[in-house]
This record gives sequence, C-alpha cells and structure tokens, in this order.
Amino acid sequence: MNSFGNIFRINIFGESHGKWVGVTIDGCPAGIDLEERDLLPDLERRKAGATGTTLRKEDDMPIFVSGVFNNKTTGAPITIVFENNNIRSSDYDAIKATPRPGHSDFVLHKKFNGFNDSRGGGHSSGRLTLALVAAGYIAKKLHPEISIEAKLAEAGGDTDISAAINQAIENQDSIGGIISCCVKGLPVGLGEPFFNSIESVISHLVFSIPAIKGIEFGSGFSAAGMKGSEHNDPFINEKGSTKTNNAGGINGGISNGNELYFRVAVKPASSTPREQMTWNNTTHTVESYTVKGRHDLCIALRVPVVVEAVTAIALADFFMIDKASGS
Repeated sequence: MNSFGNIFRINIFGESHGKWVGVTIDGCPAGIDLEERDLLPDLERRKAGATGTTLRKEDDMPIFVSGVFNNKTTGAPITIVFENNNIRSSDYDAIKATPRPGHSDFVLHKKFNGFNDSRGGGHSSGRLTLALVAAGYIAKKLHPEISIEAKLAEAGGDTDISAAINQAIENQDSIGGIISCCVKGLPVGLGEPFFNSIESVISHLVFSIPAIKGIEFGSGFSAAGMKGSEHNDPFINEKGSTKTNNAGGINGGISNGNELYFRVAVKPASSTPREQMTWNNTTHTVESYTVKGRHDLCIALRVPVVVEAVTAIALADFFMIDKASGS
C-alpha cells in the first residue's frame, strides 16, 4: 500500500505530526556518490516560505539511516528520515467532530475506524511528499543523461502567478494550478504496452501526490477535438524526430525519443481560510466551520519539484527493467 516500483522500489512512511517522515529505497545500485547535503537544493524547492505557502517551516534535513557508507551507496536498502519539529497538533482537535470539506478526514476516519492519525492529515498529508523528493533525487542520479523540468504554468486560472497569489491572499481563499513537465534526452523504447505504459506508470505516481486531480500527455484532452491528420506527428528523420509533439513523446505506451511532455492539474487546498459548512459528528447537524492551523493558499507553488521527483522514480525503474532484460 505504501510501496511502489519493480526493481527501483520506494516505501514511504510517517505522519505529518509524528516523530518523522521518511522513505526506504530498494534496488539502488552500489557505488553511487551520495551525501545528505546533495539532497538540499531539491528539498529547498519543496519548502514553505514563499508568499502564498504555509507558515509551518521545518528544517527538512535528511538523515541517512542505512544504505550509504563513506558517501557511496552500498547496494543495500537506503533509508532516509526527516524529523518533524514545528508542529501544532491542537489545531486539528476539531476535525474529529467536523471533517474538513474536500479533505480526506472523513474517509480516513471511516476506513480505519477512527484509529487513523488525524493530526495534520496524518499519513495522507502533503508532508510525505518530502520523502518522494528525496527518493526522486536519488532516482535522477541513475539517469543523469536526461533532464526533467517541471514548473508552475498557471495558478487560479491565471498565467500571472504573482497576481493570482495576491488575489488569493486578498480573498483569503485557496487556489489551484497547472504544472507542466518536460523530459529531454529519453531514448526510444522505454515502457511497455498496456499496463506498464509510460503514461500509466507516471500517472500512477503523479496521483500519489496529494491534491492532484488530472494529468494529460502531449495535446491531451484537446486531441479529442482534432482530426487524425492534425494530431499525428510526422517523422522527419531516421532517429524518429517528429515535426510536432501531440503525442507528448510517447507512442503505444513507449517512449519515441522526442521530448516527453505532460501537464498536471492541482486542486485548491481543502484547508481554505474561508468559512464553510460541514457535518458535525458530535451534534449531528450541518454547521459553519473555519479551518484552523497553518496551510498553503496555493499548494501548487510547491508541487513542481515533487512532479519531477515522481517522474524520475518512474523512469529509473524503467531504465533498470530495460537493463535487466538486456534490451
């Protein structure tokens, strides 16, 4: 339930207000240069602090527990943990009685019979994307010849990100966003038809990021309104380069050597400062409710590096599968 991958496998653990969150990475080859400080630039990009993000600030310092010796990977499972220090669990006392609209509070309580850790979203919190970013950094080291870049293309329906954030602050209501991601340098042939297509595996991991509600590759949903002659990407040389890239670098679930391109929709954070109505499990009535605590007005600001990370994880596994099969 908390693991993913075939050869390059990750397992995430921890809760938002627990002692720590972390990740165990299995299948990483031995002899790769790796120091704790190497992870800091990517971890910094995920941190709060920018206008429109939560006031909860953690050090997010990685601690290598296993799998690294003398700054080299050993071939054994790599476990990395991050301490949670800046927590205010009392902010979440009310959600047992009044689950936040749009959040997982209600379903988690039902699914786990009330035994789930409700503080800050517990194990379902965006806090655990820290573990994904750590694993993603290591995954990137397995295929340094390719580049992965994700960025926030629009927020709240506006390509002027700053203006959208300022409007959200003025309205005191959360907003979503669109993340675009491109991968350059992929060879032809990664992925499998049907169940292990490039799209299905990347999508699976992308949807493990809290607040993701949609993904499209290449021309995506707009392809439904195009003719075949418009959507097809003409090949222009023996390498398979194409004149257009409506397919997003993928044909039949397999990389075609062109730029892999997709976009991700991030919903507005459920924990909006705006007063809302919700069911009260204690009084058995619908009543007004205002979320307490420290939350992001635009969580999408912190998502690009997480999208890069899960993409790197998916591709690392594909590369290792190809290597194992001798293809």
